[in-house]
Amino acid sequence: MTSAQRGPGGQEAFVFVGGCPSLDLVATLGRRHASPVERIPDADTLSRWFVEQGLLTDPPPATDRDLERARRLREAISAIVRSSMGGAAAGAEPLGVVNEFAALADLPPRLAAGTDGRVVTAPSAGSPSQALATIARDAARLLGGPRATRIKECAHPDCSLVFLDETQSGRRRWCSMDRCGNLVKIKGYRERRGRQS
Repeated sequence: MTSAQRGPGGQEAFVFVGGCPSLDLVATLGRRHASPVERIPDADTLSRWFVEQGLLTDPPPATDRDLERARRLREAISAIVRSSMGGAAAGAEPLGVVNEFAALADLPPRLAAGTDGRVVTAPSAGSPSQALATIARDAARLLGGPRATRIKECAHPDCSLVFLDETQSGRRRWCSMDRCGNLVKIKGYRERRGRQS
């Protein structure tokens, strides 16, 4: 979503297309290749992001220090993802940042009854520090495992979002068909119509 798009209550809308919390955190800075869009501009927005991402049940009291730490972790994960996608070795500094956060106490897993009667994992109560540790552990499992080869960047030239391609064919190109995939389809349609005129 662009900076002009808003969620409920006129607040900045978040983007959750990564397929896991660590890639969704990377998406809190959009349009990295062009004019960056900061989706967590303040501590209150970070608190709201934790809830909307599904990590926490209620917005925790977050500070400017928590915001700085979240952005630091975000950029470390992003650097490792970009290195991995490019076939290069990850730098020692971003690896150290992710490891530093992953070593902290994370959110305890919590089970709940789903709407269909099945047991599901559910958000829990916790602190920003615990939420960031949970995200770092998610990044460590993803980037240190076989699914790392399934991380892709959206093929739309104006989009820098990364996502986990879990399709059977492994041919997913867009962060979302509702977002960039649809924009490309509309552009292609208009170009074809223009040529036929």
